[in-house]
Order: sequence, then structure tokens, then C-alpha cells
Amino acid sequence: MFEKKTFAHVATLTAEGLPHVTPVWIDYDEADDRLLINTERGRQKERNVRNNPGVGVSMTDPDDPYRFLSVIGEVEAVTTDGARDHIDELARRYQGVDEYQPTIQTERVILRIRPDRVL
Repeated sequence: MFEKKTFAHVATLTAEGLPHVTPVWIDYDEADDRLLINTERGRQKERNVRNNPGVGVSMTDPDDPYRFLSVIGEVEAVTTDGARDHIDELARRYQGVDEYQPTIQTERVILRIRPDRVL
């Protein structure tokens, strides 16, 4: 599903312990067996995982809604390394453009998620 335009939903917990669920573009680092989510520094999900790295991720195959994947895991790193290039790679897959639009004015980060359970 990672080579397609598959949208995922990532669930994090706020400081108050409330769920926060957002749709995201998703990527997979096969060499390290890590899910990758690219976001802006300071977004709610990024702030949440700094306090509690536990996450849930679900996605449905865009070609077959009965084929899905759910992952429970932990954000092991929030990194800026390669984040700008990564968002452009995702924009090519999801939007068919060379660069993510609008032009990025803020810092991008990659949430590297270690899967603990795959359902």
C-alpha cells in the first residue's frame, strides 16, 4: 500500500490524554522497518509524540476498501534530516508534482515510527 496514494490516519494522545487523529501521507522505510510521517514542526501531532511517543496508524487500500493495515507503535525519532526532500518525494507520489506546494516557510520533521504490533 505504500507505493500508492494511500492516506493514513495517525492517532496520538494530547497532554490531557485525549485522542488526536489526523489524516496524513504515509511512507515506509523498508530497510529500517519504520513508518514515516512528514509534518511541520509545532503541529499538534508532533507536540503530542514528544510527550507520549505511542501512536496508532491505520490505512485502507485506495483500490480495495476491505484491505487495510493497522499499526501500533512508538515514535523513536523526530528528525529534520532529509525532511524537506522527503515531503517533495511524497508530493510526487500523492500530487504528481515535483515540489510540495505551497512553498515551505517552516521547518519540516519526519516522525519515524517503530511498529510494535501490526493488525
